[in-house]
This record gives sequence, structure tokens and C-alpha cells, in this order.
Amino acid sequence: MTGGGRVSRPPRNWQPKLHILEYMKQILIEIDDELVEKLEKVAPSRSRKRSEFVRNAIRQAIWDLQQRETAEAYRQQPDSDYDAYLNSSVWEPPPDRRVRRQRK
Repeated sequence: MTGGGRVSRPPRNWQPKLHILEYMKQILIEIDDELVEKLEKVAPSRSRKRSEFVRNAIRQAIWDLQQRETAEAYRQQPDSDYDAYLNSSVWEPPPDRRVRRQRK
């Protein structure tokens, strides 16, 4: 509502932002009874937080997998001591060598 008690209306050419509702895909998965019981304890279906819990679990699983893959890649080909991005003289500016006078 605006100051005069009138209900403000959107402009005539306004369209609702439906793309917000369309950005997520739905998937159907099958899980065993034991896993359903455990899921129900930590994220009950009636709490409306189950979807977020499952999304976060998937994100964490993907993150863990990527970290293991990265660690394995570094084990197979470790960084050398000569890599420029590890040599601070390449990317750090030289120190300021001006002599500063102390004020009395």
C-alpha cells in the first residue's frame, strides 16, 4: 500500500518472474527402507525441509568427490618448486625500500 491507502498495482506490461520456479529440475530416486527411516528422523517429510536437506547432501557428496579427484591429481603430478604461482617474487610487489623519517 502507498501512503494514501491505495493498493499499488504493477505496471501494465509487468509479467511475473516464472523463471524462478523453473530453474530446478525434479528427479525421482529409489531408496531402501532403512535409508527412508534415517531420512525421516533427520528431515521429516512433513517439515518441508527434506528437499533442502537432500540438495545439500548431494552438493556435499559432489564436493567430496571433487576434492578426492583433485587430491589424486596432485598425488600423480605434484607441484614443483619452480612453479611461478608458488614463487612469491613473481607475484608479490617488491618491498618499499624508502627510508621513512621519524617525526619529532
